[in-house]
Parts: sequence; structure tokens; C-alpha cells
Amino acid sequence: MTITKPVAGRGRYLSLARVGLALLGFSALVTEVATLVAQHRFAAVNFFSFFTVEANTLAVISLLRSSYAMAAGRSTARLDFFRGAVALYMTTTILVFIVLLSNLPAAELTAVPWDNTVLHYIMPIVIIVDWIFAQRTAPIPFRLALLWLLFPLAYLVYSLVRGPIVHWYPYPFMNPDQNGYIPVLVTSIVIAAVLTAIDWVVSTAPRWPHPTLTDPQSITGAAVPAASSTGRDLGFPGRP
Repeated sequence: MTITKPVAGRGRYLSLARVGLALLGFSALVTEVATLVAQHRFAAVNFFSFFTVEANTLAVISLLRSSYAMAAGRSTARLDFFRGAVALYMTTTILVFIVLLSNLPAAELTAVPWDNTVLHYIMPIVIIVDWIFAQRTAPIPFRLALLWLLFPLAYLVYSLVRGPIVHWYPYPFMNPDQNGYIPVLVTSIVIAAVLTAIDWVVSTAPRWPHPTLTDPQSITGAAVPAASSTGRDLGFPGRP
């Protein structure tokens, strides 16, 4: 499903804001890399093995893609599906950081203090707000939104398989050498349950302002057909 409409004045400001915030996130990532390189501590594979780095990279891409789509006056179900996934990952980033990592020394979190604020707080909030307030073509069924969980699951498997090989884990709560496998398993199960709940919340989150408050057809009383994303809209096989 594709919606095409001209960009109004408010849309232009939102499009520019998305670009500016994407540059903020990008600058934080680049600053981290530059600082670690200058300190001779940069290990590319380890750096990009942090979920925070991966989620924020996707957040930058999401904001730039959304900005371009808005500037072009086009919105697609596939883009909304991608934005929803990023909203889930960034919500995970801020919640896991607050609950499990915020008590760690700042030097263990990021190479530059302000990067910590940007990557763990500002960018997740930006993505969450963008998901709630920016236009979406249609609701995303929870059964399709469950596909968003494949990335965190793959990340967990990757981290636990790679960890013993390189003797390095991205986060303390994932390190069985420190905590044992049972606590790591329990923590992983709890996080998986929370992620599933967040997945449902993100996929069913209402848009604000509600379409019926902003759609001229709704205001004039014209019928507005109900729409929802389907597997076929997103490029997945579906029923005829």
C-alpha cells in the first residue's frame, strides 16, 4: 500500500527535523568511533556488536528514509513496517539501559559522555515520538509485527555463540563467565517476554493526531475505508 500526497508546511518542518535528528544520532556514532580510534581502543566487530550501536544505526536510516518519503509525498506499508521495528529496538535500548546498565560507570558505556545521553536517551525518545505522532499508512497486525523479534533473537544467539570464541560479551548480563548460564538464560527469557509485550504495544499504538481528526474526507463526512497492512502489502506471500 502506498499513499501519495503533497507535503504541507508542517510536513516540511517534520521532514527537516528528522534529518537534523538523524545527523545527531550519526554524529554520536561517528564521535564514538573517532574517539576510540584516537585512544587505540577501536575494534570494529566489537563496536558493531553492541545492540545500542546497531539500533541507533537503524534509527538514523529510519529517520532519513522517513524524511525522504515525506518530502516526496509518498508513504508505504513497508516503510511503516521498518519504522515499527526500529521503534521496538530503540524502546528496548532505553529500557534495558535504564534497568540493567545505567548503574555502570560512564566510561564503560561510551567513550564520550554526551554520546551516552544521545544514544541511550535522546534517540530512543525521538524514535518513539516519531512513531506515535508521524503519519502511518495503516495499522500493522501483531502477527506480522512478531517478525520484528527475529532481529533481537538473532542478536542474542550471535552474542552467546561469539562470546566464548573471542572471550568478549557486549553486556555484563549476557556474560556467563561472570554470572553463569542459568542467570543469563533467565535474563534472556525475561527480556524476550518484555520484548513481545513491547512488540504488541508498538504495533497497536494509536496515531496522534488521529486520522479522523486530520483527514479532510473524515471531516466532510465522506466514507473512509478501513485499511491495515497485510503480508502482501509488505512483500510477504498472502492469501488471494
